[in-house]
Amino acid sequence: MPSNKPLDMHAVQVFVAVAEEGSMSAAAARMGISQSGVSQIIRQLEDDLGVVLVNRTTRPMALTPFGIALRNRGAVLSEEIANLKAQVVEAGQGIKPDLRIGLVDSFASTCGSVFTKNLLGKVSQLSIRTGLSPQQGEALLRRDLDLIVTSDPLMDANDVVRYRLFSERYLVITPRNLDSPVKTIDDLKMLTHRLPIVRFNRTSQVGMQIERYLRRIDVRAPNRLELDNADALTSMVAEGIGWAITSPMCLLQGVTHAARVAPHLVEKLGLERSLYLVARRDEYNAFFDDACETAREVIETSFMPRLKALGANIEQLITVGGRNANE
Repeated sequence: MPSNKPLDMHAVQVFVAVAEEGSMSAAAARMGISQSGVSQIIRQLEDDLGVVLVNRTTRPMALTPFGIALRNRGAVLSEEIANLKAQVVEAGQGIKPDLRIGLVDSFASTCGSVFTKNLLGKVSQLSIRTGLSPQQGEALLRRDLDLIVTSDPLMDANDVVRYRLFSERYLVITPRNLDSPVKTIDDLKMLTHRLPIVRFNRTSQVGMQIERYLRRIDVRAPNRLELDNADALTSMVAEGIGWAITSPMCLLQGVTHAARVAPHLVEKLGLERSLYLVARRDEYNAFFDDACETAREVIETSFMPRLKALGANIEQLITVGGRNANE
């Protein structure tokens, strides 16, 4: 009967050596242990699994179907263990880490390529995943990601550190041919009678935030069109389908359509969001500081100039951060 205890990975590595070398003696020489030690380890592994791995009645030695299955998967695991050991040693010596980073869609589309380019020289391997902020936060807490750029600071999580990259106040966009400006909340309310609103998907962080605000200022517009992508939302407004509330970064995400929309900076529009760099506490501390500086540099030297080029003083809606967001 197989044992319930976890497999001994050293035993798996010894078995892989036996399978690859074709004999107990050759595996013993490779692993630096005695032949009897190898034989004992293999028998214990068979007892733990409750199967026979090696057909000992044949010459040369042959693997059973169970042994073949373990060899195929065990070889991969052995390689991963060897790499893991090297990575742990390198991390302790301050050598470049192997990182998995999550980027909220709007940041990925507007700053992601420059941010990634600037980070590549500072890591041994970089894996980038894009998506919505709630998904990124969950992946960080599950340890599927090491660092995220997100609009959700995970304030309920105790074991994370946060750095505010910037805050951005929202604006209104309308079709370019709209014949009147939208400067006040009253203008915005009047707009709802002229054109339908094009909404962000209400399951997104931005969408939920905008919906809460519209209810607070008593704007009750029928829900006719929802989109989960800032580029698509801007294109709908550009086509004259309706108007929308968006953020400067989301507008830049839809830059290919931005020339065909009119941006309106509405007085006392009480909507803004911040983007944060978030990581688990006490992991890659030095790299976290470096990543914060890299992201800030990308915002100041790449994002802000491109935003300014859109005109209408949209860059005035941005406040570049720099203070820790653990409040």
